[in-house]
Amino acid sequence: MHDTSPHDVIIAGAGPVGLFLACELRLADLSVLVLEQAPHPDSPLKRLPFGMRGLSSPSVEALYRRGLLEAVAARQAQRDPAAASAHWSRQPRAAGGHFAGMQFYLDRVDQAHWPYRVPGPCAPHMATDLAHLESVLAARAAELGAEIRRGVAVEQVEQSAHEVRVRTRDVSLRARWLVGCDGGRSTVRKSCGFGFTGTEPEFTGYSAQVELADPGLLAPGRHHTATGMYTYERSGVLAMADFDGGAFHRSGPITPQHIESVLRRVSGADARVTRLELAATWTDRAFQATTYRQGRVLLAGDAAHVHSPLGGQGLNLGLGDAMNLGWKLAATVRGEAPDGLLDSYCAERHPVGAQVLDWSRAQVALMRPGPGSRALAAIMRELIETGDGTTYFAGRIWGLSLRYELGAGHDLVGRSAPDVELADASRLGQHLRNGNGLLLDFTGDAQLQAWSRRRHGRIAYLGGDAGIGAKLGLGALLVRPDGIVAWAGSGIADRAELQRAASRWFGAA
Repeated sequence: MHDTSPHDVIIAGAGPVGLFLACELRLADLSVLVLEQAPHPDSPLKRLPFGMRGLSSPSVEALYRRGLLEAVAARQAQRDPAAASAHWSRQPRAAGGHFAGMQFYLDRVDQAHWPYRVPGPCAPHMATDLAHLESVLAARAAELGAEIRRGVAVEQVEQSAHEVRVRTRDVSLRARWLVGCDGGRSTVRKSCGFGFTGTEPEFTGYSAQVELADPGLLAPGRHHTATGMYTYERSGVLAMADFDGGAFHRSGPITPQHIESVLRRVSGADARVTRLELAATWTDRAFQATTYRQGRVLLAGDAAHVHSPLGGQGLNLGLGDAMNLGWKLAATVRGEAPDGLLDSYCAERHPVGAQVLDWSRAQVALMRPGPGSRALAAIMRELIETGDGTTYFAGRIWGLSLRYELGAGHDLVGRSAPDVELADASRLGQHLRNGNGLLLDFTGDAQLQAWSRRRHGRIAYLGGDAGIGAKLGLGALLVRPDGIVAWAGSGIADRAELQRAASRWFGAA
C-alpha cells in the first residue's frame, strides 16, 4: 500500500527528541509525520524512580523559550516521595550533580563564573520524569498539528535527489526529508549506511526494584567495591555496575536469581532477593555516527550517539540536537536557508556529542575496580571539592559552558543569550516562542529597527534597557531561533558585522 500524500518531514521515533523536533518543525507550518514503533507511550521504565531525568541548562532554556517549561516543571521529580527518599536528597549539603558517583555541592559553585547569565525563570538544572516530559511534548506536538502514528515501525529507507521513501510493514510513505530519532539501534541509521564508531562496553549496568530478605544488610548510598559499584535505597531501588565487558546486556531474561548473583558478587554481602518487581540492563558502550546527515536523511538523539547514562547527559544531548536542527531544517524546506545552514547542524552538534562520549568514558575509567582507579578517584574527589573544581564540573554537567564555534567576535557569540527583562516586563526568551530570530537593541537606534523590518519577519526587533546593556557591555544582540547569540556589538556602528551574521544565519534581506 502506498501513501500518495508526501510529507515535508517524517520523524522516526516519538521519544522526547522526536516529539520536540516535531514541535519545532510545526512552528514553521511544515507537514510533519512522526512514526513510533511502540504501540503505546507508557512504560514503567519511564515512570519514577527509573524514569527520573535531570535537565541541564540548555534543555531548561529550550523548554522555556518554546513556552513548555511551566508544564514540565508542574511535576518535578524532586517533589515525588521516591525522589525525596533518595540518598543524595537527604544530605546536609545540597548536591548539584555528580561525576562517576562523586557529588559536587551547590555551596561551592561560583555563579560569577558566568557573567552573562542573568536571574530569571530558568534554573541551571532541574529534574523531571521521562513519562511526564513525553506527555507534555506529545500534547504540544498534536496541538501544533503534527501527526503521530504509534505501532508503526520503519523497516526500510530509500532516498533520491528529491525525496525519501520510508517503508513500514503496511505502507510506503514519501517525504522531502527524514530524521531518525529512533534510538541507539536506529533502523534509519542502519538502513542508510551511516558510519557508527566508538568503544565497546566495559560493564553491564543494572537498574532494579527489589525486595531483600534483610533490607538493613546493605547501607544506603553509592558504594565502590573490589568488583564493581552499586547504589542502594531502602525503598528497594538498586543500581549496579558489573565489569563483565557488557556480556549480560540483552543476552537473556533478567531473573531474581541473576540479580541476586550480581548483587552478592558486586556488594560482597550475603544479600537475598525475595522479589524482583522490575529490572533493566544497560552498558557503557560509546558510539557516534560519523556524520549526522546523508543527503535528505538526518540523525538526532540516540540514533546519532549512544553512551552510558552516567551523569544524565543523554536526554539533554538529544534535546539539544532537536533545538539546533529544527529551525535549520525548517528554513531549508521553506527555501529560505542560506548556503550551508543545514550542514551547520552536524558541524555544531557533532563536537558536542563527541565531548559527551568522552565525558562518559572518563567516568567509567574512575569506576573501574582496582587500586589505580580508586587512587585516581580520591584525587578527583579532592579537586571537585575545591571552589574552582566544583564550578568547572557544574558548568560542564549543567551545560553552562556550552559554546558553538561561530568564529571570532564577542565572548557571547555562540553562547546562550542572556534572558534579560525588557521595558514591558517581558523577557527575551518569551519572544522566541514562535521560532523566529531576534535583534535586541539596547541603544534605541531607529536605524536598527528599520534594518530589522527589512528581514521579512524572520528577525523580530526588541528594545532593551540601556542600563542593562551598559551592565553587560553591549549595544545590541542578534539571536538565532535556538537562542544562541549570532552577533554582539555596540550597535549600528557595527552594522557590517551584523549584516554578515544575519546573512549567514537568515539569508539575504
